[in-house]
Formats: sequence, C-alpha cells, structure tokens
Amino acid sequence: MARNVEIQARLANHPFLVGMSPHQIEVLASCASSRQFQEGEVIFRAGEPANGFYLIEEGSVAIEEWVPEGGTTIIETLYAGEPLGWSWIFPPYTWHFLARATSPTAALFFNGMTLHRFCNEDLTLGHELFKRMSQVMVRRLQSCRAKLIEALKPTSTPIADPRPEQ
Repeated sequence: MARNVEIQARLANHPFLVGMSPHQIEVLASCASSRQFQEGEVIFRAGEPANGFYLIEEGSVAIEEWVPEGGTTIIETLYAGEPLGWSWIFPPYTWHFLARATSPTAALFFNGMTLHRFCNEDLTLGHELFKRMSQVMVRRLQSCRAKLIEALKPTSTPIADPRPEQ
C-alpha cells in the first residue's frame, strides 16, 4: 500500500497528469511501476508489442527512425515531464519507432492492458487520458513532419534554370 501512495504522489505532480482528479490518479497508480534505464539502453523497438506507456520523471529519451540513405535519425528527444508512447492505444498495438535513453532515465510505466480495461470502465478517465495523449500525438507528428521536410531538402546549392527567361 505504501508503494501505491508513493506512486500516487509522483503522478499527482507529473506535468502530464496535472489537473486529473484524485480518483483518476489513484486508478493510474494501480497499474504503474517504476522503471530505470541506463544511457544508451533501448526502451522499445519498432515492431515490438506496445504494451503500455511511460511518464519520464528524470533523464532523456530519443525517438529514433532508421532511414536507408541516412542511417539513424533522431525524430525527437523527450525529457522529464513528458509521456513516451501512444502505440498501446491503437491496434495493432506495436511500436512504430525505437526509443533509447540518452541519459540515465527514470520513468513510470503503465500497463496498457490494465489501462484499457480501466478506461473502458471509467469513460471519464478514458476521455481525459485520450485527450492528453491526442495533444502529444499532434505535437509529435508535427515534429516528425518537420524532420522529414528537413531530411528531404537538397544538400547542394540549387542549380539555376538554364532556360531563357520568357
């Protein structure tokens, strides 16, 4: 019971969950566990089952994608106060990117199956969590789009149009 109270206190102070009700925090705490990752440690890989999500408490995590012509590209780096992973929400429940700790990282992990059940039983909790995750998804997709545009820019000076002006 003391572990659950300690996790509840950590959740109540996490920026991603600020404003959630004490009951919602209590429910989330019941499916949360602490995780530690060393610098360079892979947290999850693209294609693996997405079985939950993380709230980063300390450290940093790079979201990476392998690009055939350019090797590994960091899509975004996440820091303390941010959530990591939304693939647990949607079928086929697999990760789409690789996540790697870029410094020693502490996070709270939420079991996706348990969380799905709680969200289906408590639609207010489900709505609140989905609303928050949706905002994160939009920001991350915008970041990914910006990286893609940057990656597709020509690396050399554009060649002048040789045609005569009309």
